Amino acid sequence: MTASVLRALHLDRAPDDPLILPGPWDAASARVLVEAGFPALATPSAGIAASLGHKDGETPADEMFAAVTRIVRAVPSTVPVSADIEAGYGLPAAELVERLLETGAVGCNLEDSVDGVLVDAQRQADRLAEVRAAAGDRLFVNARVDTYVRGVPDGTDQEAETVRRAKAYVAAGADCVYPIMAPPEALPRLAAAVPGPLNAVALPDGPPPRRLGELGATRITFGPGLQHLAMASLRETADELLKG
Repeated sequence: MTASVLRALHLDRAPDDPLILPGPWDAASARVLVEAGFPALATPSAGIAASLGHKDGETPADEMFAAVTRIVRAVPSTVPVSADIEAGYGLPAAELVERLLETGAVGCNLEDSVDGVLVDAQRQADRLAEVRAAAGDRLFVNARVDTYVRGVPDGTDQEAETVRRAKAYVAAGADCVYPIMAPPEALPRLAAAVPGPLNAVALPDGPPPRRLGELGATRITFGPGLQHLAMASLRETADELLKG
């Protein structure tokens, strides 16, 4: 499987037909999602962290890459997998790309905050450019914009800063931008301002995927949401078992 297949899945989407990329957290969940008919997958770092017994953001790089490898290995080679690799674990771009490609993944998320703090936008753009240079066309790069989850400096317009960062990341070589937790009402304006596909996260209390597509999102992911649903279902089953 090549990144070109994943890239093609983002093109020419109708507004009511966004690309839905569910997030497996282990090999078993990956198989279930592929058997359901999804053409591609996008791993959630928080879901994998929970499955490995770590807090979100505290998974060692070796364990994350190993988990992604197991997920890729568990699904047919025709199914592209994108991996959430957080902020890149402090690895140089060339090493990060090499290790990611070794897992078999053909895409990645890279976020622009470290330890809960936004990285300077130009610094992040430079890093994305280094990743693109090292990867060539072998990776579909989804640049996460954390302005809505980390906040922006006082006096800064949140939406304008999101657009500024998104444009810089696309110019640096990102294939898609992901303004995580952007309010649904902002999606039409963000989609109009950003020259590339837009990733939105579907939340249990938010608009469904099709509606997010109509608002301007090309691609829909779920973060650790599916893993949370699975664990809630397991808890209900466990409670019933205890009742006898």
